Amino acid sequence: MENKNKIALVTGGSRGLGKDMVLRLAEKGLDVIITYNSQADDAQAVVAQVQQAGQKAAALQLNVGDLKSFATFSTQLQDVLQNTFGTTHFDYLVNNGGVGGYSPFADVTEELFDQMLNIHYKGVYFLTQKMVTLMNDDGGIVNVSSGLTRVTVPASSAYASMKGAIEVFTRYLAKELGARGIRANVIAPGAIMTDFGGAHLRNSEELQKFISSVTALGRPGVAEDVGGVVAFLCTEDARWVNGQRIEVAGGMAL
Repeated sequence: MENKNKIALVTGGSRGLGKDMVLRLAEKGLDVIITYNSQADDAQAVVAQVQQAGQKAAALQLNVGDLKSFATFSTQLQDVLQNTFGTTHFDYLVNNGGVGGYSPFADVTEELFDQMLNIHYKGVYFLTQKMVTLMNDDGGIVNVSSGLTRVTVPASSAYASMKGAIEVFTRYLAKELGARGIRANVIAPGAIMTDFGGAHLRNSEELQKFISSVTALGRPGVAEDVGGVVAFLCTEDARWVNGQRIEVAGGMAL
């Protein structure tokens, strides 16, 4: 039987922001496929939560920085779509998976630069290229950028540069995929207290005070602040939002 629910694929969906995105998508009646890099147990726990909410879900392993693995991943995804969801295509792609990387510009090594490049830009670029062939028309792509493309914070130059590239890439996706009715947007989270980047914000009271002082709503963000915005972009409510950068930062550094 053909699956009638819309399906979203969320990379890095086992914890943090990705997990909240997945749960919010399920609340809106979407089925979800998540990828995880190493946290298989966490991923299965999220799948179970989605199923408890009455939606279908599945998890697949993927290192978004390993471009050579994308062909195999694509085959596995097609199997899961057929066997778990009873269909051949999905509707929404959320490129969320990533890692933090902090180093003063003077100390950035080529290794760190390449890691940031592969995971946050090259991987997203070519995974999306592969995935659009498996996407239904009239769906959408949500890429995850960062408040650091607008506000400069020392030691983030490599990471933020890749996110800046993603923002330009997203506008091109919106233009080139428009004929298929596929929308492409960027969300740019501000400082969020998760375990991202070694949980450096969550572990530093001093940093939390500073973030609170420059944020209009007076506190750092939490994962639950972000997922609903992604879920909104993956519904008909957002059908006329396209090629946009939406900062989700509580009014940081206005």
